[in-house]
Amino acid sequence: MEAGDVTVSQLGIYPQLAALETMVYPSSQQLLANNSQSNTGTLEIAPMEAPLSLFVWSQQRVLPVRVTDFSVTEEAFDPNLNPIRAKVSLGMRVLTVNDLGFSHKGGNLFMTYLQQKEQLATMGPRGGLSGLGLRGVP
Repeated sequence: MEAGDVTVSQLGIYPQLAALETMVYPSSQQLLANNSQSNTGTLEIAPMEAPLSLFVWSQQRVLPVRVTDFSVTEEAFDPNLNPIRAKVSLGMRVLTVNDLGFSHKGGNLFMTYLQQKEQLATMGPRGGLSGLGLRGVP
């Protein structure tokens, strides 16, 4: 290894934290391209589509999301002050077909999730007023 070469193990968990943080911000290439277009007067004012972020809780629970909040608290460090333990807090909003449309990959993922959830809901016990201690609607 030459001077200046760094292996991932020498960086602690910093690469993983950086990967999470890149979900929140546009890439440097996007920002530089927008700045270049702006300087030449050719920047179109239209929202850029962000990369699709997925929250995968299990094989049956894959949801398109937008990260709304992100914070990191680094708790422990190696001798070079690279983080080796951290708490990450993520806030997310599920994106639906109203946000993405039916033809978008994320819209399809949401519809699959919703249909699975509807099937699961039919498997549970049916609730009635008696379960709430009521004999009827007043």
